[in-house]
Amino acid sequence: MDTQFFGFESDFVDSMRCIPMAARLRLDRTGVKLKLNEWSKLAPELRMALAQSPCGSPAEREQWKSFLVGLVQQTCGSAPSLMPEPIAEAWEDRGTVPEQVSEQARSLGLAVDSAAWAALTPLQRFALVKLSRPGHENRNFRPAMEEFGLAPADPGD
Repeated sequence: MDTQFFGFESDFVDSMRCIPMAARLRLDRTGVKLKLNEWSKLAPELRMALAQSPCGSPAEREQWKSFLVGLVQQTCGSAPSLMPEPIAEAWEDRGTVPEQVSEQARSLGLAVDSAAWAALTPLQRFALVKLSRPGHENRNFRPAMEEFGLAPADPGD
């Protein structure tokens, strides 16, 4: 499972004050809904470990989830919310660019073709799906597209 951090996350990765995509992917894969205030109460070294710990196989996912739930219970006094594990998330399909990603790209005068989508890592596809959610501030979508080689550098940068 990917454990890299992206350039568009560089303003908070050192402090881990926000939840990086690598940790968000693990949260989604394990069905844990962690609030930012719960994340913030964890020691920085634990936040880093959570973003980098193995979480690919079913056994690793269960171990990661148990570890996180225990940490949050101990630190916050209550367990985080749990949700059913996602089934066939849009980012997992290498063959089909999710419509919300296409729409967000179009709104910026960009496009993501199927071959480019398939060439992305699972974490990159996950990030684009998360960054293109309707109703959210999507300011990191274009920087992510640039970082992943899907868009030219924005002349305004």
